[in-house]
Parts: sequence; structure tokens; C-alpha cells
Amino acid sequence: MGLRTMQWDEWIELDNHYLRYHGDKKRRIEERGEKCSKTAPEAYDGAVELLEELCSYLPQRYPSLYQSTLTGIYNLVTQETFDITARPLAEDPMQMAARLTQDDLAIMFEKSDGQYYLLAGSILLAGFWRLSDKFGMPLSEIHTSGDVPGFKSKLEKGMMNFFRRIQPGQPVLRNNYFIQVDDDLAWSHSIGSEDPVEGAEGIMQATGWGSAEKNKAIEHHYFRSERQSLRRLPRSGGVVFTIRTYFEPITKVVEEVGAPGRLASAVRSWGDDVARYKGRERYGDVLLEFLDGKHREQVGKGLVGEEGEDGKYPF
Repeated sequence: MGLRTMQWDEWIELDNHYLRYHGDKKRRIEERGEKCSKTAPEAYDGAVELLEELCSYLPQRYPSLYQSTLTGIYNLVTQETFDITARPLAEDPMQMAARLTQDDLAIMFEKSDGQYYLLAGSILLAGFWRLSDKFGMPLSEIHTSGDVPGFKSKLEKGMMNFFRRIQPGQPVLRNNYFIQVDDDLAWSHSIGSEDPVEGAEGIMQATGWGSAEKNKAIEHHYFRSERQSLRRLPRSGGVVFTIRTYFEPITKVVEEVGAPGRLASAVRSWGDDVARYKGRERYGDVLLEFLDGKHREQVGKGLVGEEGEDGKYPF
């Protein structure tokens, strides 16, 4: 799972793209509503708890951007006021929480069968998956339905044990990364329509890498990385994910010294199952040719050695 300890001041990260993310989330909530942002009745108290924690945390962590109020929080950047004391709330608590951060949010709750279920989420900028497909599923089914490589054989037991053990005061972080061949942060339209489309004979057309145009020009390639935090909410016991997506053109990523060689090595290192999952067959030739060329340029300029920036390429 690649977990590491999280310091409390690292929980929510904001950057200079905040207004873009906020605008995309606002538009998605208005256009798609419960398809992207929803709370099950039995999870409502947990979703409110997350909202309350964000309203406490953000003004302390980012006092120049947020102010506490008697009823909630005021966003100094967007000039929005959020009343979290009104009942009923003005909108779903997960929608309200989503408007406060750049992160997508999800909460898993344990049921009597010992499994954790996705019962609250605001998944607005996920790129490759839809909350409407996963809502209400147990953790194991979320991963098997998404064909996550090695989940059954390597990850399932450890992940289930981790969810049972995680404590409120022991938050953790993990990261992943993907390549995307279009510039849409919210939904990668290159893999198909976000809404299921009915094809011939009433069969719903599949969404996936098979739909993507092969070997698009490098200008269409983007590096997409998720920074995920996991922690248990102390009152409700739900396990909350924050999913902060970083999204940059490959042509910009390669400007960092050492990045072309490291990324090329990583993409080549994928096993067959990971390569299929991440769609390498659709973009690998163009991507690797470009990365190799940029790596040679950096070697020629003396910025990195043949084996990478620190002589231990690719690690």
C-alpha cells in the first residue's frame, strides 16, 4: 500500500491552482449532483463530523484563506460563508466539505459483517472512476470491480487489517500516479463517456483504455498523481480518504532535473497487469521516446549522469 506517517499539518494541501479546482468542483456539483457527491442516511453523522473537522482545521492551518465564524467558516478567497449548524444543512455535507478543499473526499464505514463500505463521498475530479459505480460497495468489491492489479493476491488481507487497526491519532499518506492522454482534470474523456452510452442491441458501451486513441502527440500526455490521506474519524468511526490530485503536462514535468529518466524507468518497470491497468499500450511508444530524448538532453548538459541525478537511477 506504500503508507507513511502523516503529520497533522499535512492533512490538507492547497496551492495556486485552488480557484481552478474550486470552479471545477462547483460546476460538477451543479451539473451532476448525486452522481458525484452523496451521503447515505446511515453515514450522515459521519459526513457532518468530517465537515466540522475541516471547519476547525482550515482556519488554523490557513488563516489567510479561512476564518472561523459562530456558525461555521468563511472562505476569504471565494467570499463564501458556510453555516454548518443549520438543520437541515443547506446541502449535502459532503458537497459542502468538497467546496472547502481541492481534495476529493470519501468515507468508509464498517458494517456488522466486518467489511468497510463506501457510504459518503464527493468524488468530483477523479478522472478515471465514478462515485455512482462504487457507492455502497464494500472495500474489496471496489477494488475487484476496478481490476486493481494484485488486489486479491497481495493487497486484500493487509488492507482489511489496516482498516480495522487505524486510529484517529495515526493518520497516514500514500501516493499513486497515472498517465492521462487528455487535459480534463475531472473526467478523462479519452477513455469514453462519463455517462454510460447505449450501443448496438441495447448493450452499454464499456469505458476503458480500449477506447483511447493510440499514440497521441506528446502535447496530450499528462502526469496525474493522487496524494491520499487516511484517518479514522473519532466520533463516528468512519475512515476518511482525502484524495488530492496533481495534474501537470508531461512537457512541463520533464523540466525537472532527473524527472525524464526516473519516469521512463518507472513506466518500463510496470508488470503486464499494471501496464494494462494504466493503459500503457495506448501511449507508451510516444511517451517513452519523448522521455528518453529529454533524459539524453539532461545527460548532455551535465545535469544528470547516465544512471540518473544521484547515480542511483532509477531509485
